[in-house]
Amino acid sequence: MLDSIIIGSGPAGLTAAIYNARADMKVLCIEGNIPGGQLMITTEVENYPGFPEAVTGPDLIKKMRDQAERFGTEFLTKDVTRVDFSEQVKKVYVGDEEYQAKVIIIATGANAKWLNVPGEKELQNKGVSACATCDGFFFKGKKIAVIGGGDTAMEEALFLTKFAEKVTVIHRREELKASKIMQQRAFDNPKIEFLWETTIEEFIGREKLTGLKIKNAKTGDESEFSCEGAFLAIGHVPATAFLGDAVKIDEKGYLLRTENSMTSVAGVFASGDAYDHRYMQAITAAGYGCEAAIDAERWLEEHRKLFEKTQ
Repeated sequence: MLDSIIIGSGPAGLTAAIYNARADMKVLCIEGNIPGGQLMITTEVENYPGFPEAVTGPDLIKKMRDQAERFGTEFLTKDVTRVDFSEQVKKVYVGDEEYQAKVIIIATGANAKWLNVPGEKELQNKGVSACATCDGFFFKGKKIAVIGGGDTAMEEALFLTKFAEKVTVIHRREELKASKIMQQRAFDNPKIEFLWETTIEEFIGREKLTGLKIKNAKTGDESEFSCEGAFLAIGHVPATAFLGDAVKIDEKGYLLRTENSMTSVAGVFASGDAYDHRYMQAITAAGYGCEAAIDAERWLEEHRKLFEKTQ
């Protein structure tokens, strides 16, 4: 019987592990087959406090994991396949293996949507990104493309004008999905231009991005678009499908919370990007992990008697 099972090993999960383990709880972090979350595909992290010379995403995750391990957190590098939160003692399954805990913290994060076209994966962190806040600084004076047509795409484009020489929004439709106010802000910005009814067929470059192969959705004509940075803003998918109907989620799959950081099930807590679809930063994920860990510890202290028969 564990005190706490933390599902996920990005900044939220590892911060929760540090806090729970330091509270003298018996903690298991099921970190997934590919541990570390989105930071593992981030090269330079310059906006995480405490690292004036910047730190790579994998190095930051390693430091957090080492810290959690130092305080006694155990790790399992496998994916959770299903859960059962129907009883007081919560059950988490990794294949046929069952793990039991008094509290659960879900910190599985969210994954950026990608186009899955040639060159995209190879050029990630070499000019192709899904986070303007993370990487925009590196494109001072450059020509940048933002791919998407919703509010997020407009926010990314407007943010990138602080650094870029020019930002071109590439959208597959003839009009934006963004709210009217966000559209107007983008239209009014002299640094932002638009390519309508255009799809991305390929990301071009070897050591770094040099351009895009684009296709006109109406005519089918293909051409090359020169740019040094391309930011995808076509949404995120929260990693919550494995939960089934064990807890309440919204229409997009993000966890819903009731009191504090608790989900719809008592003793089960939500943290990080699996809940937060607004900020999606390493520092906010860590904050949510801290919040969930403290709430879980306090809830457990208040409900110790519920578990006396199961000890």
